[in-house]
Amino acid sequence: MIDLRALREHPDAYRDSQRKRGASPDAVDALLSADADHRSALQSFESLRAEQKGLGKKIAGAAADEKQALLERTKTLAAEVKEAEARVTATAAAFDAAGKAIPNLVAEGAPAGGEDDYIVLREVGERPEFEDPKDHLELGTALGLLDTERGAKVSGSRFYYLTGDGALLQLAMLNLAMQQAVETGFMPMIPPVLVRPDAMEGTGFLGEHADEIYYLERDEQYLVGTSEVPLAAYHSGENLGELTRPRRYAGWSSCFRREAGSYGKDTRGIIRVHQFDKVEMFSYCRPEDAEAEHEQLLSYEEQMLQKMELPYRVIDVAAGDLGTSAARKFDCEAWVPTQGRYRELTSTSNCTTFQARRLNVKYRDEQGRNAVAATLNGTLATTRWIVAILENHQLPDGTVRVPKALQPFLGKEVLEPKK
Repeated sequence: MIDLRALREHPDAYRDSQRKRGASPDAVDALLSADADHRSALQSFESLRAEQKGLGKKIAGAAADEKQALLERTKTLAAEVKEAEARVTATAAAFDAAGKAIPNLVAEGAPAGGEDDYIVLREVGERPEFEDPKDHLELGTALGLLDTERGAKVSGSRFYYLTGDGALLQLAMLNLAMQQAVETGFMPMIPPVLVRPDAMEGTGFLGEHADEIYYLERDEQYLVGTSEVPLAAYHSGENLGELTRPRRYAGWSSCFRREAGSYGKDTRGIIRVHQFDKVEMFSYCRPEDAEAEHEQLLSYEEQMLQKMELPYRVIDVAAGDLGTSAARKFDCEAWVPTQGRYRELTSTSNCTTFQARRLNVKYRDEQGRNAVAATLNGTLATTRWIVAILENHQLPDGTVRVPKALQPFLGKEVLEPKK
């Protein structure tokens, strides 16, 4: 939820933000109008209620000739109060809907435009050269790491089994990510993957991304697509105190996405699947510290990619591709040799106060006053990384070299077919 006071004082900033996202600025005017209507309705209701309460005292002390008129007014007033209360309810619903229609204010510096309007900030590492590279599915199948056929047989398309060294490779990668997270001040967590609607709504995932989410109607619960959701809701309705330094969590969870509307895209292998595992960083901090914390999360992501010995680039994501909650987002994309392009492996978003405002997460400022916290998130490792690891570290004989940082976890330097 956006800062309503800021919207009232600086509506043009929100109109500009909408334009940068490729969205209509009319939504800002609709919210301002709904806000004015709701405040007017409240004022009218409270005025009528005050008159209603005062009438009781007047009637008790009124003369006989005045009492009848006051009693008549009481009846009329009761109807007016009821009507005013209904208007408050209606305008509150309209105000709430108008507020949810506006995504977070885009941060200064974020590029305008859509999916293809990102800015490349840097490229790191050298791309490997292969005469005839094998893709991750061919490599993984031959080495006994992946089984997508049986995954489809058991669960349907875009499901898979990680088998043998494939399972160990993922565990090694996620364990390394969690180890790094703990060393850099994150509390490790294994959060629930089923959440209530208020948690999903509070993080901003029930808007434009609602069709991506698995919903269990009988239980009124959602399967999370990222542990960002339960980590953001962890402190909902709480006050974090002075928050002199960021409060950091690292969540390891399975994640579930319907991938609605992506049919025909990345159907081969495990690039775009319905279930995967991930270690996600999540930070609560003061709003003035959020920009620096965002850069810090990005640096942790880059450290992990460098440990995987992968060539990658960092992009500043354009406003139209930010999603509802993010004010700014940086993606790290690894080189995928068989596709001849970079593909997203990590994403880190600064959500400023948007999520915390919805979830009512506060802290105490220097004056001891309650203020809304900022939230940030970032991927530290996930199943998709296996794609880049297999393709970039493949050897001419069809085996795959294990990055040095993962060798202690796997106990081997090369992934070979099982004999």
